[in-house]
Amino acid sequence: MEHLKLLFTKDGVQYQISRQKTVIKEEIFICGEENPEEFCTDHLSKILEHQTFKEVSVISALNHFTMMPEGFANHDAGFDLISYNAPVERNNEELMLAVNKKYGVQFYYAFPKIFYHPIKNLALPTKFNFSGEEFLSRISVKNQKEIHINLYHHQCEFFAMDRKKVILYNNLDVNSEVDFLYFIMFTLSKIGFAIDETQFFVYGETTENETFISELKKFVKKIKINFDNIPQKNFILNGR
Repeated sequence: MEHLKLLFTKDGVQYQISRQKTVIKEEIFICGEENPEEFCTDHLSKILEHQTFKEVSVISALNHFTMMPEGFANHDAGFDLISYNAPVERNNEELMLAVNKKYGVQFYYAFPKIFYHPIKNLALPTKFNFSGEEFLSRISVKNQKEIHINLYHHQCEFFAMDRKKVILYNNLDVNSEVDFLYFIMFTLSKIGFAIDETQFFVYGETTENETFISELKKFVKKIKINFDNIPQKNFILNGR
C-alpha cells in the first residue's frame, strides 16, 4: 500500500507517492497567471483518483494563519485572528489547528475547502498540518539566537529562536528574492537580534533562491545552507 503526501503552497501543489521508504513518484504543479484557475484542482483530482493509498499526509504552507501560545482555547476566534494577517473567506475555508507542544505554540490556519473536501472524501486515515508546525518540529535548535528559513517558489517562512524559545514566525508571499532579505533583516532589527550573534540556517528551495542566499551571505557571517530541494528529498516532505 502507498502513502500520499501533499504540500500546498502559494503557487501550487507538490505531491509524493511512496511505498514504505521508497519514493515512487513526485511532481510539482505550479498554478498562477499562466494556468487556468482550476489547474491545481484538476491535478489534485487526478492525484486522488489513485486507488492504492493507505494513508494521506497534507501540509499547508498557505499564509492564512496566526500563531498563539499553546493552550489558547477560544477556537471560535480563530478566523478573526487569522484575518489580522490575511483576508479570510469563511465560506470557502476550513479552520484548522496545529499544535507544537515542544515549543509551546499553536497555529490556526485556514485551508481551502476546494482542496479539503476531496481529500476528506477519500475516507482514508489523513493527517493535516501547517507548514510552520511541520518545519518547527524538524529543526534542531541550540541555546543561542537563531533564524531558520525555509524557501519555496516565490515564498518563504522563517522562525526567530532565542534560547530555544520561539520569538517570531512568519510566512511570506513575495516575488523578489531581495524582498525576502529585506523583510528578514528588518525583522532582526525589530526583535533585537544582532547580526554578528545570530546563527542563520536555510532550507528548502535553495538552488532556486540563489540570489537571496548570495545577498544574505554579504551581511551574515554565521550561516549554514541545507540543500534539501533535490528530487525526493524535499525538506518538509521528508519522512521522520
